[in-house]
Amino acid sequence: MQKITAVIADDEPVLRQQLKRLLAEQWPELIIVGEAGDGDEAVQLARKLQPDIAFLDIRMPGMTGIEAAAKINTLSLIVFVTAYNEYAIDAFEKQAVDYLLKPVDTKRLAKTISRLKESISNKPHLSDRVIADLFKRLEQTEAPAQQYLQWLKVSKGEGVRLLNIDEVYYFQAADKYTRVVCETGEELIRTSIKQLSISLDPERFWQIHRATIVNVESIKHASRSFTGRYRIHLKKNSDILTVSRTYGHLFKQM
Repeated sequence: MQKITAVIADDEPVLRQQLKRLLAEQWPELIIVGEAGDGDEAVQLARKLQPDIAFLDIRMPGMTGIEAAAKINTLSLIVFVTAYNEYAIDAFEKQAVDYLLKPVDTKRLAKTISRLKESISNKPHLSDRVIADLFKRLEQTEAPAQQYLQWLKVSKGEGVRLLNIDEVYYFQAADKYTRVVCETGEELIRTSIKQLSISLDPERFWQIHRATIVNVESIKHASRSFTGRYRIHLKKNSDILTVSRTYGHLFKQM
């Protein structure tokens, strides 16, 4: 049996893993030979591994998915992974370029897999004209704005109250809960640090430890311990937060 290989390129690790899992469920024979976090890395992988299929996110740091497709379309079948509206999707589809709309729907993925299987023996590639047309449509279509978490639902007696995300000093994992330390004290929520790291604006909330996320506005200054690790001092709270070595680079210029 012919081995079918693919690479997945998306700057969001969680979305890469989601697509990888869905593909494993619906097309177990497909072998994912590489993953990339940006377009440049995707091109390098495609040239090195020459996969049958490349799943490319449209918006990635540096080289976009369309720019990457222009460089590797003679090597692989291209499937765009995108958050665009129906009009842009329709434009891609009319150009015989397949797509997956985020978040990936299992029925739509099944349709994509069926198309790929039909085409796998005779790989189509994108002409220069098609690539130019996709660039034009991409420029005319605004990417949807990222909606970050603005409110938290926290228990209050027998009810629930809404806590504005701006009031939070930091989040910290605690057993099966997450501590929310804020202006009014401390709350407990069931949302994990991992989920919060995806939902919060990364410009406003920095993960400084696998168990801690801090509101940048609440930081007074960062100092270094005798072991060389950074410690965060807050403006309106006496707690001192430890920064793991993984995230120490965030404070080197502070």
